[in-house]
Amino acid sequence: MTHNPIRPWRNIQRRRSRQIMVGSVPVGGDAPISVQTMTNTDSSDVRATLAQVIAAADAGADIVRISTPDEASTRALREITRESPVPIVADIHFHYRRAIEAAEAGAACLRINPGNIGEPARVREVVQAARDHGCSIRIGVNAGSLERHLLEKYGEPCPDAMVESGLDHIKLLQDNDFHEFKISVKASDVFLAAAAYQALAEATDAPIHLGITEAGGLRGGTVKSAVGMGNLLWAGIGDTIRVSLSADPVEEVRVGYEILKSLGLRTRGVQIISCPSCARQGFDVIKTVEILEQRLEHIKTPMSLSIIGCVVNGPGEALMTDIGFTGGGAGSGMVYLAGKQDHKMTNDQMIDHIVELVERRAEELSGAAEAAE
Repeated sequence: MTHNPIRPWRNIQRRRSRQIMVGSVPVGGDAPISVQTMTNTDSSDVRATLAQVIAAADAGADIVRISTPDEASTRALREITRESPVPIVADIHFHYRRAIEAAEAGAACLRINPGNIGEPARVREVVQAARDHGCSIRIGVNAGSLERHLLEKYGEPCPDAMVESGLDHIKLLQDNDFHEFKISVKASDVFLAAAAYQALAEATDAPIHLGITEAGGLRGGTVKSAVGMGNLLWAGIGDTIRVSLSADPVEEVRVGYEILKSLGLRTRGVQIISCPSCARQGFDVIKTVEILEQRLEHIKTPMSLSIIGCVVNGPGEALMTDIGFTGGGAGSGMVYLAGKQDHKMTNDQMIDHIVELVERRAEELSGAAEAAE
């Protein structure tokens, strides 16, 4: 759970799940909630795919998934997994040979639905390949591709159908004495996904991969994912997440981290607290924050920065942040360090000055963390 004895109303009691490994990344149990994304390049293009993997990892991705629909992509996977800075999940649909090839190529996890692989002998072969090569498996149930018999039984995609599908797939793995798996029950409908995940969390102790599938573009998909996954994470459900956006995979990672940071479940980089601005602002808050977000992207050390346009809420917000700037008058504002007034700074020099302060503070925090290890 997140632990805040001073403000217990901020605590989140995480669901108890067993832990598996996705390569070097622990998933479930008391491990941090991991952030995933997926490449959208031609998977047989090693250079393009690897470049996207590295960009996602630099943005904070813990795990990256790659679609492997054919032999060319599983051949390329061998070099990609060898050079990737993070564990790779191979996305498999239907063809069991691709799963075996991906395991042999170094995938850390196979994303499959065992029931779609075919006859039991093929499932056994995939499980054996996963076991032989140290792969975990993600069971990926999706409301848009439920089995025909479940649609006939329930009439439409619904939480009960999705959970039943997931439990059927789990049984196929457990019947083969394989337990290194996580599971997702994704839907593009927030209500359907949330209800399915809530029921799944009660039905199994397997680690849960959260996602609102086909969430949409950058703005709409961000809101939809934050509503759906935020609700579940707040309830303690979820061990790893992927924000599915029609956007650059790096944006998925950034949004995923922002969701986790807002709930105190992960910390990375600079969290900017800023006002929406109004007629009282002493400087252009919106433009300033936009520039600072870009110029501080390289900071990975967790820290907080408040940018407030006037003195109504500025001093109060600055009390709670590492660095703060509050607009005043006559073209200048007040800089706060560790919650206390420190010095004034002119608006025209404020951005460069704040960047310098943040970089210096990040170095101090990183140094202190290394010394404590």
